Amino acid sequence: MTQPKALDGRAIALMTVLCAIWALQQIAIKLGADQAAPVLQIGLRSGGAALLVGALICLQRAGFAWRNGIWRLGLLVGGLFALEFLLVGQGLRYTSASHMVIFLYTAPIFAAVGLHWALPAERLQPLQWLGIALAFCGVVAAFAERALGGFAGAAGDVLLGDALGLLGAVAWGATTVAVRCTALARLPATQVLFYQLVTAFILLLLGAAFTGQLRFEPTAVTWASLAFQTFVVGFASFLAWFWLLRHYLASRLGVLSFMTPLFGILAGVMLLGEEVEPGFLLGAGLVMAGIVMVSGRELFTALLARNSAKQRP
Repeated sequence: MTQPKALDGRAIALMTVLCAIWALQQIAIKLGADQAAPVLQIGLRSGGAALLVGALICLQRAGFAWRNGIWRLGLLVGGLFALEFLLVGQGLRYTSASHMVIFLYTAPIFAAVGLHWALPAERLQPLQWLGIALAFCGVVAAFAERALGGFAGAAGDVLLGDALGLLGAVAWGATTVAVRCTALARLPATQVLFYQLVTAFILLLLGAAFTGQLRFEPTAVTWASLAFQTFVVGFASFLAWFWLLRHYLASRLGVLSFMTPLFGILAGVMLLGEEVEPGFLLGAGLVMAGIVMVSGRELFTALLARNSAKQRP
């Protein structure tokens, strides 16, 4: 296996593109929401992406991992993956895409806390706990402005959507912990992704039926949204991400992921005309700073060590 290396220009450029794509997925869902219900959109895109990933596994002649109870773990992470996007789909019915991307991308915080208790090698350091506290303050600030306006009417709907986005982040964090702490960590990334996509396809279609979100109008906007989510987000971007994880240091890549919520806010304002409140902007800034502090401990440590070495006589 290739030894992971520090980031270079190619990795930074590819990571920037991926962050923009991940931010735009919320925009695509929101744009097509009038023609196709969000949960149904995500379910269909999961099914399409699962077919593509399954075809890739067959082309690689890797076979599918079913033995020794691994399928049970696959169903577990698939269920968490489906729960995450069920909450996202429901949340986008009430809140804006820019709000959703901020709350959803608090997931690294929840993953870090879960891994702290599950794996001795993942113990959090004081700087990371400070980052978690900062991100928590950011979440409170982002909620506060709407909460002060009361819980009724439109303000209450936005708060509900934001809360669902935050719960989606918890589910995403739990997925990361489940993968890292079980035998799934030894499987190829395509196998884990396949489990997630297939389970999400089944459960999200059931969720769409249960919540009355089976509305689908086959318009150009609907097909364009589904094509982008299936081919670009669900298939190409995830495979590119896994390639980056195999070749570059994960901690360095995690620091760059803070660009996703930044791109999400900009895209929401520019493409959907969403209004962003000052309190929410303050909270978003604190959340992004907290994510960088939690995910970037190794990078900060390396920079400090390098500076100390330069200062020595």
